[in-house]
Amino acid sequence: MSIQQALVDEIEILLRYNLDSTQEGIKVHHTAREGLISATQRLHEKGLVDSPDGGYLTDLGHEAAEHTQAALRILSSE
Repeated sequence: MSIQQALVDEIEILLRYNLDSTQEGIKVHHTAREGLISATQRLHEKGLVDSPDGGYLTDLGHEAAEHTQAALRILSSE
């Protein structure tokens, strides 16, 4: 099973969120890599972030980001 680049880009966006604060969002600028811009828009369409250019995580987005970041920690450990 392989992971398409579009999904990798969405994961990359979720990894950028600081889960220690619900008051801290992100903004994906128009100068960012096109894949990240598109990924952020897809996350918005899926209801994981509150703005097409990032913004804040929704409740569902926070849960997805928690799982994504936990999986990365587990896979990165030695």
